[in-house]
Amino acid sequence: MANEISTPVTADVPCAGEDVTVAGLNAYLSRPREASTGGMLLLPSITGISPQLRELADGLAAAGVNALSWDIWRGRPGSDDPSQMENQFQWASELDDESSLTEMDRLLDHMFGELGCRRVGVIGWCIGGRFALLLGGRDSRMANVVAYHPTVRDTPAPNHTLDATEFTARIAAPAMILYPGADEVVSVESFHRLQTALNSRTTGPSIAHVYPGAGHGFTARAQHHNPVNKAATDLSWPQVIAFIRATTLV
Repeated sequence: MANEISTPVTADVPCAGEDVTVAGLNAYLSRPREASTGGMLLLPSITGISPQLRELADGLAAAGVNALSWDIWRGRPGSDDPSQMENQFQWASELDDESSLTEMDRLLDHMFGELGCRRVGVIGWCIGGRFALLLGGRDSRMANVVAYHPTVRDTPAPNHTLDATEFTARIAAPAMILYPGADEVVSVESFHRLQTALNSRTTGPSIAHVYPGAGHGFTARAQHHNPVNKAATDLSWPQVIAFIRATTLV
């Protein structure tokens, strides 16, 4: 279907998830049809647990991986509607790094505990991509770290108290960063700092993708009026799925 991210076909029909409460936190959970010990924690972009994020989680479940999505907005509705961006940017300015990471820790505990996962990775988009790098550098349990167009600016926002580049260098797991070559939010110098941090590690393979001409947040459906963004999405997502399966389903 046009403007939708495709995923490998692993079931006759897509998996369907459900809204759940985990340790007092709202979340969206999608599970494979057959029992699996692999899992991914999904950290949304500024749009939160939106319809597209739910489809991505369901796609991971269809690929055999348990997918649990963090409610970045803590009960406020997620939306792909561009008219909601002003509110979402305001909410983003109110996020605290430490308290956000604490919430992710609680979700991870649930995945390793109640969900029975043995290997769990993290994937994030934009603001969630930055959080994925922070979490990967902080939590040694991660089986992988995937950061789609992470929002790591040259001058951090006032509430970004943790250094994403420093935490990236601490990641022990296999890591993948996907950068749009025409990113109007994150400079190429910032991307190079993240790439250098990955390459400085003595453990954990590093994969860096660059998509020339693609813009920040190129995976968002609202950005797919630009065919370069859609092409970058269609090319990258199957590779991300393969990377996730290779690092969690072992």
